[in-house]
Amino acid sequence: MSNDTTKEVTLAANEGIKVNSRYLRGTILEGLSDSSTGAVSGDDNQLLKFHGSYQQDDRDLRKQRRKEKLEKAFSFMIRVRVPGGVCSSEQYMKMLAISEKYADGALTFTTRQAFQFHRILKKDLKLAMKGINEALMTSIAACGDVNRNVMLNANPHASDLHEEVYQIALSVQDLLTPKTKAYDEIWMDVKPEQEEAETVEPLYGKTYLPRKFKVGMAVPPENDIDIYSQDLGYIAIEEKGKLTGFNVLVGGGMGMSHGNEKTYARLGSVIGFCTPDQVASVSENTVAIQRDFGDRTDRKHARFKYTIDDKGLDWFVKELAKRTGFTLEAAKPFEFISSGDAFGWIKGSNNLWSLTIHSNGGRVGDDTPSLKNGLKSLIELHQGEIRLTPNKNILLTGISDGNKLKMEAVVDEFKIGTIDHKSGARLNSIACVALPTCGLALSESSRHLPLFLDDFEAILNKNGLFNQPINVRITGCPNGCGRTPLAEIGLVGKAPGKWNLRLGASHSGDRLNLLYKQALTHEEILAELSPIVKAFADKREPEEGFGDFCMREGYVS
Repeated sequence: MSNDTTKEVTLAANEGIKVNSRYLRGTILEGLSDSSTGAVSGDDNQLLKFHGSYQQDDRDLRKQRRKEKLEKAFSFMIRVRVPGGVCSSEQYMKMLAISEKYADGALTFTTRQAFQFHRILKKDLKLAMKGINEALMTSIAACGDVNRNVMLNANPHASDLHEEVYQIALSVQDLLTPKTKAYDEIWMDVKPEQEEAETVEPLYGKTYLPRKFKVGMAVPPENDIDIYSQDLGYIAIEEKGKLTGFNVLVGGGMGMSHGNEKTYARLGSVIGFCTPDQVASVSENTVAIQRDFGDRTDRKHARFKYTIDDKGLDWFVKELAKRTGFTLEAAKPFEFISSGDAFGWIKGSNNLWSLTIHSNGGRVGDDTPSLKNGLKSLIELHQGEIRLTPNKNILLTGISDGNKLKMEAVVDEFKIGTIDHKSGARLNSIACVALPTCGLALSESSRHLPLFLDDFEAILNKNGLFNQPINVRITGCPNGCGRTPLAEIGLVGKAPGKWNLRLGASHSGDRLNLLYKQALTHEEILAELSPIVKAFADKREPEEGFGDFCMREGYVS
């Protein structure tokens, strides 16, 4: 009997794909030129994610195409990275033009403040990528096992503090962006310099990270980015109108898997305070720790939150101090009051106006003509800065008094500014894309949200709660793209036409919800919520949120 107790480690398949990819090149170029299929190879499909694209197919057509002995109706999604959600009016119009020329005519806003295109055919994928880069934007690292789009409060108040934090967010995004030249070579036809077919990744190395990594920055009292959902979060601390630094938060993550108790949502943990000039070191070394210690054998256990829980928070704090050469100070007091958006006209500290417009789920397309055409008219007048919110809405900032009068006329013409007829639940709702394009979706989400809200609003109206802000979020699976575990009412896809109902998160985003009942139909969910809403109307305490009430009354505990 051998005394060797060493276990052979089997790495996840993606690890080998990354190692052999020549820093994300793979055979993507060859696959794009293959006109015999609308798809790319399985390995290249994984590598495309690092370039900001997912291969998908229309699941509504699968059965019919199988019957006709045709391959799936393949197409591609592209996600455009927008650090802090900030872009120019010109860039917005160029993104809209790309959606009309190469995609399905719709521009989608994501929960990470990015643009997204759907249903791009393989023959148009490179053309769309070139268009994105010509607009001085990029999709590199919008997906894949790397740090993704760095988030920041949309902040319609446009404070001086917010602008300072935004510049820091941009620096973190640049620091954590992969350095490979593969993106330029494949999509922009940039020839590699001399014999340099590979670029050494100083931070990521050949295997990049075990899984995706997410960084966000929040400026209290607004928590629209759901800071506790971030792998690495920075909470800005203001003293006497000045930015003194950030509380550092680690280990947040919303994804889980049905039936697998080893997977779970986790709130990020505040571990201390750093100064602005320490942010770069904290960011780089936190990512490096996850690179070195994250689980590369099981992708369901590969997120940073599991590294934190497996190794311990104290271990991480010590490891971070060892690598940075400094110890974080004690965390400083802060308070969040809301995770929603402030709609309508707001005057900022610079005496200029901002306008936040509700987007009805983050899709601007031909199926939402008033919104699409109204936004085009507004943005042509505006010609200024635009910000995508983490709640999939859009705001225009830096508007003068004179331009405000012109833009108000457009808002009235297209009826896109008023929120009087929209409930507090609708204004605080999020849905992921899900069916028919997402391959992971178990049930409907974005297509079901309007139907659910129509019926749920009737219940709210009956109980005098139409304007009560309630976070409602629907996702087609438990992966957490819509940050469903932080919803006061969360619907998580379980099977076709069925969702798990979760209740009890806080409206400010600092408490997870809990499972209430499983695998309910639309009608069953409404039947369960109706008496709870009535009880909330009758028994709630002053200023009490719906999630807090569900916890206090023991609907979940």
